[in-house]
Amino acid sequence: MLQPENQTKKYERLFLDIDAATIKIPNFQRKFVWGKQQTAKLIDSIIKGFPIGTFIFWKTKEELRHYRNIGNVELPKTPKGESVLYVLDGQQRITSLYAARKGLIYAKEGESGERGEIDYKDISISLAPDPDADEEVVLTEPPENDSYISVHELLKGDFTDWMEEYSKEELKKIEVYKKRLTGYDFSTIVMPEYPLDIACEVFTRINTGGTELTLFEIMVAKTYDQKKKFDLAERYEWLIDNKGAEKDLEDVSYDTIPPVPVLQCVSAHLSKQVRRKDILKLDKTKFIKSWDAVKDGIFDAVDFMRKYLHVPVSALLPYNAILVPFSYFFIRMKGQRPSTIQRKLLEQYFFWAALSERFSSGAEGKIALDMKRMDKILKEKAPNYRGEEIDLDVQDLKEQWFSAGNAFCKGIICLYASYKPLSFDGEGQVELGNAWLKRANSKNYHHFFPKSYLWKKGYDDWYANSIINITLVDDYLNKRTIGSKAPGEYMKSFERTNNQLSKTMKTHLIDNLNTFGVWNNDYDTFIEKRGKRILEEANKRLYPDL
Repeated sequence: MLQPENQTKKYERLFLDIDAATIKIPNFQRKFVWGKQQTAKLIDSIIKGFPIGTFIFWKTKEELRHYRNIGNVELPKTPKGESVLYVLDGQQRITSLYAARKGLIYAKEGESGERGEIDYKDISISLAPDPDADEEVVLTEPPENDSYISVHELLKGDFTDWMEEYSKEELKKIEVYKKRLTGYDFSTIVMPEYPLDIACEVFTRINTGGTELTLFEIMVAKTYDQKKKFDLAERYEWLIDNKGAEKDLEDVSYDTIPPVPVLQCVSAHLSKQVRRKDILKLDKTKFIKSWDAVKDGIFDAVDFMRKYLHVPVSALLPYNAILVPFSYFFIRMKGQRPSTIQRKLLEQYFFWAALSERFSSGAEGKIALDMKRMDKILKEKAPNYRGEEIDLDVQDLKEQWFSAGNAFCKGIICLYASYKPLSFDGEGQVELGNAWLKRANSKNYHHFFPKSYLWKKGYDDWYANSIINITLVDDYLNKRTIGSKAPGEYMKSFERTNNQLSKTMKTHLIDNLNTFGVWNNDYDTFIEKRGKRILEEANKRLYPDL
């Protein structure tokens, strides 16, 4: 059991250590938010000998992502092999004191977005009161009528600088204030050589009221390497959207992928395990070395999902976690295209994972198991789904309440999207977007028999909101042309403008407007007929002809 060490540090020692790059602030700390008022009160408390709390440091030789700049001061690099004290508690206090000592100017953004500057040279000590008076002597701005000295000048200068400017009485007070500040014993606790995850747990408990540091925040800190110019936060941002500099996920509408699945892709590649504790154990050097291969594997997986599975946007993925086994597969393909058999088996796995709601619980363990299935597919062998087969019937589809966040529904929507649905008005393919697919009432989702129409006819909510009743349309048609009209009514207007309407509706798995009950507004017939059509296509994917 490691034990923390209680130490004291003088004011001057504390900030010499910052200047020497011995004390650093890790990037998982929140931004500096204190203003001059809080800083002035803190310095006033030190002058009065009040306790100001304990600084907690983590001593380690491990290089973390940290703030290189405090105010307008660029801090030096730590000499290689030397230990660093990372601030776990006391960032606001230590940064405030450093700002006052250096006379820094901070650029700060307010809540409304306006930017301004805070000049810490202005923090001053009034020389009018007695040093032992109860009133506050440290002010945010120089007093208009009283003599004063700025904290910055007090700490950087000496008495020869002030002999002509101040009276003997004022010089005595200045001497008292300088001794109290520079002689103050700061209470510190040093945690020597604790593991990173323990240090982060300590930070969580003392700083965030139990709000745990995210896995991504910890891994950003752990994998940071200044010499190799590796910053995981920047690499992830670059992967999502690099503003056209090179290929990224935003270019292909897969920019909603969060950080954790990306970490899991790395861990799956390196260790075939994706639990939090497995990711935290990953070797930093191997993590950095594998990044490009994992990134390429993610791109190849996304390209396959878009081009072969016809899943055009990431919002349609049944689970973000499904990217992990797919990236594992494509990393091992090393840029080669999957064979016909592999494509069919990957498609089978995708729809099986979606329609079985595979990752609704215990996702990490299931991903590890599914990588074994990917190993089979790599060898062009069918994975074993014994005991986990999907046996759907039309009634299952009828009773499936449509929800944009439900994996089963997303699987069916992916099925719809795979047919590249055409706009009812004949104006080309329906444009699907991440922003339009997040909620059940989003712009791309349309109840073919509008719910308001069905309610008036006495149909129950669950039946009106069946996944079978959902089609993919453009926003313009959904909100402005269709509205709450009966399908037999609004489809007639499209029939007049779209001479290929029959072909168009087949891209929505509505093979015949007459036999599917559309023209006579027969919802029961529509649900039965379209349900069978959807089931037929789902089974083709779940049980492919190999």
